[in-house]
Amino acid sequence: MPRDTLTLRALNRATLARQHLLERSASFLDVTERLVGLQAQMPRPPLIGLWARVHGLTREAVVTALLDKRLVRGTAMRGTLHMMTAADFRELRGPLQPGLDGGLTAILRDRAVGLDMAPLLANATEYFREPHTFDAFRDHLAASTPTADIRAMAYAVRMQLPLLQVPTETPWGFPAQADFISAAAWMGKPKRRVAVRTAEDLVLRYLAACGPATAADAQAWLGLAPLKPVFETLRPQLVTFRGERGGELFDLPDAPRPDPDVPAPVRFLPDWDNAIVGRADARLLAGEHRSKVYQPGLRILATLLIDGQVAGTWKIARRKKTATLMISTFARLTSVARRAIEPEAAALLEFAEPDAAAKELKVEAYT
Repeated sequence: MPRDTLTLRALNRATLARQHLLERSASFLDVTERLVGLQAQMPRPPLIGLWARVHGLTREAVVTALLDKRLVRGTAMRGTLHMMTAADFRELRGPLQPGLDGGLTAILRDRAVGLDMAPLLANATEYFREPHTFDAFRDHLAASTPTADIRAMAYAVRMQLPLLQVPTETPWGFPAQADFISAAAWMGKPKRRVAVRTAEDLVLRYLAACGPATAADAQAWLGLAPLKPVFETLRPQLVTFRGERGGELFDLPDAPRPDPDVPAPVRFLPDWDNAIVGRADARLLAGEHRSKVYQPGLRILATLLIDGQVAGTWKIARRKKTATLMISTFARLTSVARRAIEPEAAALLEFAEPDAAAKELKVEAYT
């Protein structure tokens, strides 16, 4: 039976601790592994996500790790691009495949029925032994099967064949339209035997990064269903709690659950940040503000945390040699909050726009 009731504030501090948002870490590789990767639809957000969590992070260090193949960027949870450690991608891509298959069926529906997957995947495996864009791959498919559903075929390949994007020496590691290559071709044969991971392993990793959580939370984040039987299998290894608003929450026995009154520093989180994407409840983002952060087209805006709560959104505007950090808050800031924001804002601008001659901060409340 659940032991205790956890308030939203207690859940907030537990999540912040596991997301490295109470105290910064010394290693961006460790943080990437502990978070099971960072969502990476665009090149910039995962690096800013690491900056928010790691002392003294430089973009050059992350780009070097990508070029050295210690970090990779490929399709993972929910069919979304993630930046992960190479070891995690090798071990976790397999147990994620059932969720990717389900996503493929849900998106393509009847268009998936006529796909002959074996020759299609064989064709793609050979083609992506060398780097190519997906536009080029669609042209390649159209040249041999001009009357086929080319976009459905390309999407099926993206969901079923382990592919990675090829990094470059650009400031954020990838151009806007990066080349893809097969994971096998990019990473080569592993030096040691790759561990066989299971759905149980994924759930344990999820709880370490995002718990305490319900089975439905884990399903949404991992893109796997159903996970309730997996939680029941793991129940003897876990502890359970009641949520303030109901529901049974599962957690690892020794995972951090700080005192709810532990101070939480100001943090700037990027678009699609793990801490926001991975939470279905209101522990970080109050329900009345969700529509200001969750936008049409599956866009999740960059957010500002004050005392562990999303207090607004932000973006950086660049005009010639001036970079301006523009913050839209849900309520007017106190002078204390404004003073707390300023040094973190200055550090963010220096990280994101180091070559700007002038850096400005503009704060206004939502209208």
